[in-house]
Amino acid sequence: MSKPMLISLRPGERVYINGAVVQVDRKVTIELLNDAMFLLEGHVMHYDETTTPLRQLYFVVQTMLMDPLNADNTRALFKHIFNATVESFHSDAIIGGLKVVETLVDSSRPFEALRDPQPLSARGSGSAAGPEAGARGCGSLNSPR
Repeated sequence: MSKPMLISLRPGERVYINGAVVQVDRKVTIELLNDAMFLLEGHVMHYDETTTPLRQLYFVVQTMLMDPLNADNTRALFKHIFNATVESFHSDAIIGGLKVVETLVDSSRPFEALRDPQPLSARGSGSAAGPEAGARGCGSLNSPR
């Protein structure tokens, strides 16, 4: 890491760093001095929000970050859901984006897979032009929070 990463948190907020849950009791700024995988609480998708194939895939990749000790088991689940998700789309662009996510996950880079702008960015308009518009029988992928 060339320059430190600063993470600002408000009282009661949590951040997941390399699988550890850190909760603060006051406004703080955490400085990460080396490479670490982290996920802010506000970006965490909850199980009841996994209402579409892409959201389910996002949730599984997120779980790899939050529970790295079980990442191998979670990776097997990812493969199962990934294959079903790819089969539910007919858009070459979305399938190509999913293949990029698969490559990142296979390379043990789940954080980058979540950050990839398509298709797991968790930012969808919910319109026909949204990220799941190319899916057969799928809803839209909206922000987890």
